[in-house]
Amino acid sequence: MPTKTNDQALRERAERVIPNGMYGHMAVRPRLPEAYPQFFERAEGCRLWDVDGNEYIDFICAYGPMIAGYGNPRIRAAADAQRERLDMANGPPAALVEFAEKFTRQVSHAEWAVFAKNGNDATTVCNMIARGRAGKRKILVGETAYHGSQPWANRMSRGTPEEEHVHYPTYRFNDIDHVTAVAEAASGDLAGIVVSTFRHDVPHEQELVDPAFARKVREICDAEDAALILDDVRGGLRLSLDASWSEFGVRPDLSAWGKAIANGEPLAAVLGTDAYRDAAQHVFFTGSFWYQGAPFAAAIETLDVLAETDGPRHMERVGQQLRDGLYEQAQRHGHGIRQSGPPQMPMIKFEDDPKTEKGNAFCAAAMRHGVYLHPWHNMFLSVAHTEDDIAQALEGTDKAFAELS
Repeated sequence: MPTKTNDQALRERAERVIPNGMYGHMAVRPRLPEAYPQFFERAEGCRLWDVDGNEYIDFICAYGPMIAGYGNPRIRAAADAQRERLDMANGPPAALVEFAEKFTRQVSHAEWAVFAKNGNDATTVCNMIARGRAGKRKILVGETAYHGSQPWANRMSRGTPEEEHVHYPTYRFNDIDHVTAVAEAASGDLAGIVVSTFRHDVPHEQELVDPAFARKVREICDAEDAALILDDVRGGLRLSLDASWSEFGVRPDLSAWGKAIANGEPLAAVLGTDAYRDAAQHVFFTGSFWYQGAPFAAAIETLDVLAETDGPRHMERVGQQLRDGLYEQAQRHGHGIRQSGPPQMPMIKFEDDPKTEKGNAFCAAAMRHGVYLHPWHNMFLSVAHTEDDIAQALEGTDKAFAELS
């Protein structure tokens, strides 16, 4: 009888005490091929080691939070120093104010900040503030867009009655005529429009925003005195050190941040303009752990690391190196692939692969050669990924392409 791996043993233990053995976006079964481990032992830089000692160059980055390297020594030291002084208390440490000052200086539309723990906290608080200012009910959201797992944002699973979505009409991303029509139908009761930085709704291929669409959404919000709410949870700090739509000259009223802003320490943020300050003062939102000190210290250091390395451009460069290498390999081995999204957050899909069978086989083979990719979710680059790391990863993916039938 073959010996169980450590991962298999942990899965069996987990299934006895955790529904399905794991839940949410990190549940491997049944979403990913068998080659994928569920449990990990350690991480450093852009590399992971599972509980059986297998090493991977990681292109998921904990699904986004790792942006400056697992265990980045500067960021970890800042968090640990704050933790030793004060982490949880009856009020926050000065680091909360220091990070609010630093972040609002960096992001061009921001004149104030409030903080939470998860991106879903931040998008929900944005909705509350928008409604609090407008005294209206309707918030437009993109069809199939993901803004978190709370009921208002979750149309994908059981446990959420349709009534939760009555005041959340949907529009098609990048479709100017459609968003205009949906906004007109909600006119007079429109409190805000939530937009993603680009379309990254899994498992669909990604779609960069059309600047004309971004400007039209801004125009609609101005006409209706409604909030333009930018969900920068996934794209924030990877695409720009400013808000991600700033390159189009589009200024949101409220923006939601999370994932990467503290390099893995739990922290989310809402940034807003002065027009929404009074509403933010009069809407009540809170959480037991929202004022924890260490994540604020980590976030201050994370912004410094990203500024010093020109983080978005570094990630764009190494992401493009990965993308170019994968394209050349696919062509040489006779496989058609489609790559979408920005280089910092790439997605790979195979042509003529509606059930992701080729994608699963390719990613499973890449895992065996020490490269952690994802067959249907966007991936993430970090400033810890070097050109040498990408070159090594491409050696593994070349072998994986060769193994595909």
